[in-house]
Amino acid sequence: MVSAVQAIYHELVVFAAVCFLLSSLDELVIDALYVWARVTGRTRHPVPPACLLETGGGALAPLPEAAAPGRAMHPPAAVLVPAWDEALVIGATIRHMRAAWSDERPVIFVGCYANDPATVAAARTAGMGDGPEVRLVRLERAGPTSKADCLNHLFAALCAHEAERGERFGFVVLHDAEDMVDPAALTVMRDALARCDFVQLPVLALPQAQSRWIAGHYCDEFAEAHAKTMVVRDALGAALPAAGVGCAIGRTMLDRLAETHPGHGPFGAGSLVEDYECGLEIARLGGRSRFVRVRRADGRLVATRAYFPATLTAAVRQKTRWTHGIAFQGWDRIGWPGRLRDRYMLARDRRGPLGAGLLALAYGLLVLTGAGLVLREAGLVPPLSLTPGMRVLLTVNGAFLLWRAALRAMFTAREHGWREGVRAIGRIVIANIIAIMSARRALAAYLRALRGGEVRWDKTEHTHHPASLLPLRQAA
Repeated sequence: MVSAVQAIYHELVVFAAVCFLLSSLDELVIDALYVWARVTGRTRHPVPPACLLETGGGALAPLPEAAAPGRAMHPPAAVLVPAWDEALVIGATIRHMRAAWSDERPVIFVGCYANDPATVAAARTAGMGDGPEVRLVRLERAGPTSKADCLNHLFAALCAHEAERGERFGFVVLHDAEDMVDPAALTVMRDALARCDFVQLPVLALPQAQSRWIAGHYCDEFAEAHAKTMVVRDALGAALPAAGVGCAIGRTMLDRLAETHPGHGPFGAGSLVEDYECGLEIARLGGRSRFVRVRRADGRLVATRAYFPATLTAAVRQKTRWTHGIAFQGWDRIGWPGRLRDRYMLARDRRGPLGAGLLALAYGLLVLTGAGLVLREAGLVPPLSLTPGMRVLLTVNGAFLLWRAALRAMFTAREHGWREGVRAIGRIVIANIIAIMSARRALAAYLRALRGGEVRWDKTEHTHHPASLLPLRQAA
């Protein structure tokens, strides 16, 4: 009996080790492509002149009236902000957005629901006074519907606004109700859209003192993904998924997206990740996409900043939706379109459930290994011998693990400081546990969805906004 258990254990170890090696080699390919992109200059983007102007406090200085780009030459931008049950943060978001983009004067469309009067009131109050125009779009249907449905209503309001004013918007920006925008974002987006149809700026998850480990793991993941993986996708010319925040779509391309969903709007109403699908749909339609990562003269990254879930329950719930929408629903709704590079990236996007299963197996084997060591010391089981090949395989995997931890720490430290970089190493375990839990819940949710049911807005709860808590210099 003992020998049979050891044989099964041995085979499972070999299986897990080989799978981890293949996964590590896949990551090594991305690392090598990142180095190639840096060496060949494919990661560099021209910085618009406005981004080079700064005040002593580090904020962008207003341009002189005559030099301000696009006051008469460029049509304004439209910003779409869907909001359900966001009374605690929507006011701060709108106020900060209007202050940051006071010179650009975009029109901000905020989608609210008739049965959510608190959010409506907070948005209306924040939209008063001088500054960019804020237009409330109240959905009469009881909320929440889906985020895509709210966005489609905002698109309809945008079209009505254009017809009313006789002026067409230059491009459309997507943001969530909890985002803290960058003052230079619209300038960078407008400049990039002169050469493409869709642009995505980096997203930075901000550290939270009360949740160093749960909220902190988002800092690590976004710091690496939006400094390396998205950079590689852009350098390869692969399809870019939209993050749903800090992204801009050319006005003509938005109309083309709307034509793909007749009677609804540009966003897939049946999707849990309509933003992710939107970016891939633009590539399918032949549009050109860019991921633009630039820094201002003061070194500050032009990016969207936000607080992410600070509790285990909220983090698992959010990542359940992401995994369900990208890995399971995406296979059904999108399939495997595009060129080889696009399919490779889709496979990476959808490997979450498989990777979570592998992680669960690995942690289970660690527990069994510990139990085996105790039993061996007690003389109850014979020692487990490893073949030379197994020793080499485990050593190589250990080296890859150290490499991955070092890279994670480096990317996190670059954006959030060395202390967060050190914490990032310990947070790898937290991220793995959340991935395992969310993958299990996503699979269960997908199986339930196969039996039918309406897609509803499974949103994340937000209680505070970065601009209301960070020092003024940082908020700028």
